[in-house]
Amino acid sequence: MKFTVNREQILKPLQAVSGAVERKHTLPILANILMRVSDSALTMIGTDLEVELCATLVLADPDLVPGSVTVPAKKLVDICRTLPDGASIQLNLQDDRLIIKSGRSRFTLSTLPDTDFPQIEESASAMSFTTTQKKMRRLIELSQFSMANQDVRYYLNGMLFEIAGGTLTAVATDGHRLALSRIDVPELQDDFQCIVPRKGILEMMRLLEQEDKPVTIQLSENHIRADIGDYLFTSKLVDGRFPDYRRVLPRGGNKLVEGDKETLKQGFARVAILSNEKFRGVRLQLSNDELKISANNPEQEEAEEAIAVEYQGDELEVGFNVSYILDVLNAIDGEAVRFTLSDANSSGLIENRDDDSALYVVMPMRL
Repeated sequence: MKFTVNREQILKPLQAVSGAVERKHTLPILANILMRVSDSALTMIGTDLEVELCATLVLADPDLVPGSVTVPAKKLVDICRTLPDGASIQLNLQDDRLIIKSGRSRFTLSTLPDTDFPQIEESASAMSFTTTQKKMRRLIELSQFSMANQDVRYYLNGMLFEIAGGTLTAVATDGHRLALSRIDVPELQDDFQCIVPRKGILEMMRLLEQEDKPVTIQLSENHIRADIGDYLFTSKLVDGRFPDYRRVLPRGGNKLVEGDKETLKQGFARVAILSNEKFRGVRLQLSNDELKISANNPEQEEAEEAIAVEYQGDELEVGFNVSYILDVLNAIDGEAVRFTLSDANSSGLIENRDDDSALYVVMPMRL
């Protein structure tokens, strides 16, 4: 295997592929990426056995020699990253060693045979759809912050994708809050559910761009696959049952509060400074056209913020985790938000006042 490539051409896909490589690996080959040269193209694959990422780039080298091998991901990324801009890089496999030359620099990396490299087996696709990268990225962005992280309820350490009636709904919850977002996929009318693991969601989001380029998503019983331009992303699915999120959505909330998103965000952020660092609780006190947010901490420090809102109704006092509310306000796009509340012991519903494609549920706190 031998080829020459420009630093700028290889660096971005190399960094993307190495993102799938497991940091704490049990098998030495999982620290490597597979490099395969054939038909004037370079294919690079990284995996941790759960997530696999494949990048392909066209080589303009007339003297390339086909072949394949696996090389240490981090070392190769670091070498390419630290070479000067515009550098030409020659990679040459000789006797189980990869020799990298660029200008007056020379590196020799150890390799492992490509025959030992594990790849995720393909499974028959149950359904597929095509949408824009921008839409798919936004769908994930609006809800990914509510995913659990290393929860013993393993099925919460990911995101539910549910297809029903031409709509793809993404749901994430850690048991204390829930985020839900939707996009239309009119070509799909069959019902389907799957749980994509946390790492798969985060890696897929890194690949999706804020542009109207297409992305094709394939779903099967065991895998999700995303064809994103020069990248092919595959992730195993979580084997488990996601809780029925519809039962968590508050019903019958009769206290509607509407206000400017930016004003509320800044108010909550200021009060959060003096909230209890461990529990992050803040108190919301509602009266006609006013929301008072207050917090205190074990050092006897206090913060209070009064914000003008649109509200007519009975007075209400309820506590929430301020970090959860700030996460929601940071995710919402619009200028105005709506809080739907009922009493001090019921969850609150937060949404963009002018767009119902995403909604958020936050459980109350006793203060």
